[in-house]
Amino acid sequence: MEGSRHFWIELLGYTVEWEPDPDNVYLTMGLDNVALHSGEEPTGPQRLDHVGLIVACAEDVFSWETHLKDAGVEIAQAARAHRDGATSVYVRSPEQTLVQILHHPPISPGLNASGLHPTPTDR
Repeated sequence: MEGSRHFWIELLGYTVEWEPDPDNVYLTMGLDNVALHSGEEPTGPQRLDHVGLIVACAEDVFSWETHLKDAGVEIAQAARAHRDGATSVYVRSPEQTLVQILHHPPISPGLNASGLHPTPTDR
């Protein structure tokens, strides 16, 4: 749980909304929320492909990549522009969840500031 807390709170900037006990913590940032729960290791394959976090512009994707790489986070796929105009980087959380940090032109500009993930320097 400590590695997950560090990743989501210290590195990505989520805040604790509620922590009813040491095995459960509920995090929030803008319009997003993440629930972390301790439990038994899953025995089968993970069904979740990835979690996506929207940022305001393509440059923010590269800022996040640098910030997380400098913090020792595994970069699963380096930041790059996609043929649909999106820009993203994929990283692995401590529990091996694939996290995509994404600028997607059709939706990023339409979100108000509370729905976007700030850059690492804006936190």
